[in-house]
Amino acid sequence: MSQENLVYLKGELRPASSAHIAIYDAAVVLGATVTDLARTFCGELYRLQDHVDRFYRSCRYARIEPRIRPEQTTDICRELVANNRPLAGSAAELAVVLFISPGEFAVYAGAAGMAGDQEPTFCIHTFPLPFSLWAPYFTEGVHVVTPSVRQVPPVCVDPKIKCRSRMHWWLADQETHQVDPRAVSLCLDLYGNITETGGSNFLIVSDGAVICPSRRSILRGISLETVAEICGELRIPFIERDFQVYDVVNADEAFLTTTPYCMAPVTKINGLSIGDGLPGGLFAKLIAAWGEQVGIDIAAQVRGEVMSG
Repeated sequence: MSQENLVYLKGELRPASSAHIAIYDAAVVLGATVTDLARTFCGELYRLQDHVDRFYRSCRYARIEPRIRPEQTTDICRELVANNRPLAGSAAELAVVLFISPGEFAVYAGAAGMAGDQEPTFCIHTFPLPFSLWAPYFTEGVHVVTPSVRQVPPVCVDPKIKCRSRMHWWLADQETHQVDPRAVSLCLDLYGNITETGGSNFLIVSDGAVICPSRRSILRGISLETVAEICGELRIPFIERDFQVYDVVNADEAFLTTTPYCMAPVTKINGLSIGDGLPGGLFAKLIAAWGEQVGIDIAAQVRGEVMSG
C-alpha cells in the first residue's frame, strides 16, 4: 500500500501530490467536464456499477471517449479505496470522484494541433466524506430557497448528463445566501416547476405519496432511484410529475436525496415551514430502510454518533 493518497490520472496511478491538470485543459478553459461520484459504506463502494455506467453514458453524450473500459474504471475505483481509506482512518467513509475533460487545448498551450489530436484528461480520486458539514441537516432540517436563476433548459443541455458546467448554480447560490447563508438553492425551470438543487434531488410527500419532479428537467440521481426502489418495497406510492412552490409549501414533508449523505429532511422553503417544520415520519421510515440495506444508521453517522466499521 502506498503511504500517500493515490490518484488515477491520464492512464496511471500516481501520488496525489503529483497529480496536476494543465491551466489550458478544456476543464479550465471551457468548464467542459463530465463527472460522477460514488461513496463507501463501511469501506465498501455502494452501487458503483450504476455510477460508472452513468459516467460512461454521460461521456458518450458529451463525445468524450475514455481510453479505458468501464470494468477497468471499476477496478481502479476499488484499488483507490483500498489504498486511500486506511490513510484517512479506519472509520472514514470515502467519496470516489470520476471526471473527464476533452483534454488540453493545443491553441491555448501555444502548440500546433487541432481538437482531434486531444487526449482526454481522465481522473479518479477520493476524499473523506465531511459529514460534519451536513450534520445540521439532521438536527435542524434543510432550508431551500428558490432564486431567480433558473435551471438550464433541457433543450440546451440534457440534464441526464452529470457535468461540471455549473455557473448557473454558482450564481443561484450567491443569491440564495443573501436570504440565508446556510440555505440550499432549489432552482425552478422556465415555467416555474421545481427541478433540483446543485447536488441533490428534491422530493415532497403529499397524502402518503412521494412525489418527484418530472425527469424532463432533472438528473434522476442514483440516490433518487434507491428511494424509489425502497418506496416500492414498502408499498409507498412514488409519483413523477411537475409541481410548483405552492405544492411544496402545502406538502406534508420534503427531503433531498444525494450520494454523500443519502437523504436529508427539508423543513423550510423560502422561509416558510413545510408541514410542522420538523423531519417527517415518512422520511424517517425511508432512511431507516436504507440504513438496513447498508448496515449502518445513516442519520446517526452524519451526526457523528456512530462510526463505520
